[in-house]
Amino acid sequence: MYQFPKGFLWGAATSAPQSEGAAAIDGKSPSTWDKWFEMEPELFYDQVGPENTSNVYEMYKEEVANMKAMNLNSYRTSIAWTRLLPDGKTLNPKAVAFYRSYFQELVDNGVEPIINLFHFDMPWWLMEKGGWEARESVDHFAYYASVAFEQFGDIVKKWATFNESLVHIECGYFGDAHWPKVHDFKRALQVGYHTMLAHAKAVAAFRASKYNDGQISIILNLSPVYPKSDAPEDLEAAKWADHIYIRSFLDCAVKGAFSEEFVAMLKEADLAPVTEAGDKDIFLNNTVDFVGCNYYQPMRVQAVPAAEKVWPIREPRDLFRGYDWPEKRINPHRGWEIYPRGIYDIAMRLKNSYDNIPWYISENGMGVSEEERFENLDGVIEDDYRIEFIEDHLEELHRAIQEGSPCFGYHLWTFADCWSWLNAYKNRYGYYRVDIKNGFKRTPKKSSFWMANVIENNGFEREHV
Repeated sequence: MYQFPKGFLWGAATSAPQSEGAAAIDGKSPSTWDKWFEMEPELFYDQVGPENTSNVYEMYKEEVANMKAMNLNSYRTSIAWTRLLPDGKTLNPKAVAFYRSYFQELVDNGVEPIINLFHFDMPWWLMEKGGWEARESVDHFAYYASVAFEQFGDIVKKWATFNESLVHIECGYFGDAHWPKVHDFKRALQVGYHTMLAHAKAVAAFRASKYNDGQISIILNLSPVYPKSDAPEDLEAAKWADHIYIRSFLDCAVKGAFSEEFVAMLKEADLAPVTEAGDKDIFLNNTVDFVGCNYYQPMRVQAVPAAEKVWPIREPRDLFRGYDWPEKRINPHRGWEIYPRGIYDIAMRLKNSYDNIPWYISENGMGVSEEERFENLDGVIEDDYRIEFIEDHLEELHRAIQEGSPCFGYHLWTFADCWSWLNAYKNRYGYYRVDIKNGFKRTPKKSSFWMANVIENNGFEREHV
């Protein structure tokens, strides 16, 4: 029996922009996603935009009832900045009423809310001022955070500032998957710096709020970085990949400072972001109480070929290249490697290098397209592949806990199938299927019944062949 600690948080995760719907009603202003869909709908799978997300805004009571039926004891979602403060200044009373009712409904049904403040949904009014590239975005976010703590801190006791800080930086400023589709590493680094400064100032706002009896965190991609080999050049490549994608966020959030080696490298390459006096103290004095870890797949890298090395570097691929491990197990639907051992390695890293800080799995999951192929005669999706995926990862998590890791929860992405940005509803991740063509009707999948039993027993048994 894989038995988990008493009080372990079994739950799921989503975000406001991916689940609420109601993108243009009750006073909400547009985010970058609303505007981008308006400008280029053809880029979104099946041209399904953010106004057609799974309608939790109107269906939250039904959603919470389904959670209770499944025995969930926790749930993470986010607040839409654009709904709470449509112009960044004026409080929207309809948003306050909605979120208070939603969060209280969770609590009343034995589901602890973990509420995140930013999940890729930059307000358009702030994007027009430069978004995260503009220093003023830091104070706008800190103000928004302070309002959220004031309005909901009597109900919510576990908070997060950002979800996957890496993603809106990398995908928006070094790729095409998020707006504004910029390809400039120096600008991306400035965006990253302002993001983490906004995070630290939000932590400061939490500490100063009258409802500071809870805890605050950040949710990070903590994928382990594995080198192709033990050769010095591959180890060096892995070191820099880890600095850029993992440590730059983790060191700052947990230790209150960026690594000196990383800062020195950026300065040498003339890539260092613009900072101000006093910023270091803000980081140092506002570290997190716990960490949320989103884990889907590891990162595998190798050295840059000698003939292609350049200095000063201009982009990450000047320091390392991706490596396609020939032995990998893969989710063919998403194209992502499945490597459960990564969870154990994350736990040991947090234990050995970050003072064994409390943490939880804030996202883990498996996206599969055309899940209707696995529907049985009773209309239930037989997602045995998802059950196996969860079991494999929980085994590694259990091993880490047995070895002293203070992991206190596991959240699957997601509870009910949600909208996934440019991919819309292409890949499904939920315990519940959402029929977007039939009033967003929810139907439990096989995995939901399996997990309900796991939660009831606070563990599971597994036969190994």
